[in-house]
Amino acid sequence: MTEQTSKVRTAFTKDDRGILNNWAIEPKMYFDDKIDKKDKKQVEGKGEEQGGTTEYAELLKGRLPLIGITLLVLAMIGITLVAIA
Repeated sequence: MTEQTSKVRTAFTKDDRGILNNWAIEPKMYFDDKIDKKDKKQVEGKGEEQGGTTEYAELLKGRLPLIGITLLVLAMIGITLVAIA
């Protein structure tokens, strides 16, 4: 019977002064090919992109934040001009 030795993964190091440097241990990544094929079949039938949203929704999601930021900047300029006058 062979024994399996488990390698202990630590998430810290020590520098020459003894100060700890901690970081998170990331999980091992994997790719499940079955799920990817299933998603592609569902998307092909709907006529949508792989993310599940249409091209119109993607454009809307990009343009609305830009319009909001522009209006916010214009409002701040207007408030500043009123405060100066």
